Amino acid sequence: MDKEENRMDIIVCVKHVPETAEAEITVSPGGKSINTEDLVFDINEWDDYALEEAVLLKEKLGGAVTAITVGPQDADSTLRKCLARGADKAIRLTDKAFEGSDAFATAKILHKAIKDLPFDIILTGTQAGDDGYAQVSVVLAELLGIPHVTMVKKVEPKEGFMRVNRELEGGLQEVLEVKLPALLAVQTGINEPRYVSIMGIRKAREKELKVLGLADLGLKEEEVGGCGSWITVEKMFIPPVEKEAEILTGGLDEVSAKIVEIIKSKGLV
Repeated sequence: MDKEENRMDIIVCVKHVPETAEAEITVSPGGKSINTEDLVFDINEWDDYALEEAVLLKEKLGGAVTAITVGPQDADSTLRKCLARGADKAIRLTDKAFEGSDAFATAKILHKAIKDLPFDIILTGTQAGDDGYAQVSVVLAELLGIPHVTMVKKVEPKEGFMRVNRELEGGLQEVLEVKLPALLAVQTGINEPRYVSIMGIRKAREKELKVLGLADLGLKEEEVGGCGSWITVEKMFIPPVEKEAEILTGGLDEVSAKIVEIIKSKGLV
């Protein structure tokens, strides 16, 4: 495919999330969020793959990649990573009024920022590691009035459309052809995200980060945050431990006898 004729303007939506896999999580005093003071933040895992796919498409077809996030100033580190990995522009959508936005309100914020930008494809991760809602991408596509595909495992650009492999249950995949412009929510494993080079980091430091707030996007306070959300968190808690594992000690005969006793006590034999 000729790069000049098939160049693409690509937008990738990313999220700055806490890494919780190996961390000890505690609930904040208000009971509606977790304590994040001691947590390390980074780009959302699924968005990491979306970013790599955007850069791969740019390298193959030509064009430009714009990374966009809704988040606080701390999210600049994630945007800098996007720039270091090959994104050309970065936009942070930040406002106190955005706090408490659910997937619907977040999609409205992204919609206002994206609707007047040139794009052929919008790439997102299938879900976010902190809330797991998997809703922002599909709501954003509906607001923009463009087709969308979720759980994408492979993309093949064609003239005017994209052929994609979509992951289904049981290890199955389906192949779809979607007309551009479109939004694709990618699944992990679609590619191998590259490491950030030292040169890329240096160049990223020199690039401008555009910051837009509520007024810049033409939104009202009642449209975002808790007021503009369909879902509110009532209570967050650590699930109580109801059962504990019992470690049996002793010789083989002794352990075997204990197992038989446990099975009988449970009425299993």
